[in-house]
Amino acid sequence: MRETYVIIVAGGTGNRMGAALPKQFLPLKGIPVMMHAIRAFHRSEHAPRIVVVIHPAMKAHWAMLCETYDFRVPHITADSGKSRFESVKNGLAVIKLLETDLSRCLIAVHDAARPLITAELIDKTYEQAALTGAAALAVQSINSVRIKSSNGLKNNAYRREHVYLMQTPQTFNGQLLSEAYGQPESETYTDDASVVEKKGYPITLVDGDTRNIKITFPEDLRIAEILFGQRI
Repeated sequence: MRETYVIIVAGGTGNRMGAALPKQFLPLKGIPVMMHAIRAFHRSEHAPRIVVVIHPAMKAHWAMLCETYDFRVPHITADSGKSRFESVKNGLAVIKLLETDLSRCLIAVHDAARPLITAELIDKTYEQAALTGAAALAVQSINSVRIKSSNGLKNNAYRREHVYLMQTPQTFNGQLLSEAYGQPESETYTDDASVVEKKGYPITLVDGDTRNIKITFPEDLRIAEILFGQRI
């Protein structure tokens, strides 16, 4: 089995939550949101080495939370950047200090605010990335879709079976991901898959789960509580 890593991006400020703390630090089912995500990777079959990217001003708070909740999952912390792109680059920099041959490892990138990710889905992305080099969770749209023109004056129906909504983790061959993040940052990058695709590598989609929601708004925490309760 190849060496595996995960970069868990937890540097966001969570302004849309309207809370005093960023969303990844808010409680969910008795522990902070991001602890659920970290545990899922730790419990997966691939059990990757974990790099958590946190805003420097929140590092002491995170250390306090780990102590308060007796959170002992091994992980390394790295400083977040001014953007998600910079934060992932900082996480990659840590992995480069640990791994001499990136081409022989697999690196997942996951949003700390997706606490309902399962070990099974995590393993699927590693397995697919081992075959094709780039794998990302996605769910097919169940809603009707319309595409608006650039000037907003016109919109057209688009077949929803061709539309997929991206999730994380998104998992890549380490060398491929490193090459992709060697590119200049661009506002066209919406996720890691778009960064890798810009370098010319195709992305393999792996069926995700509609329950793998991202905590963005206050109601998302309430939805996540309900979804946790439905787990078998």
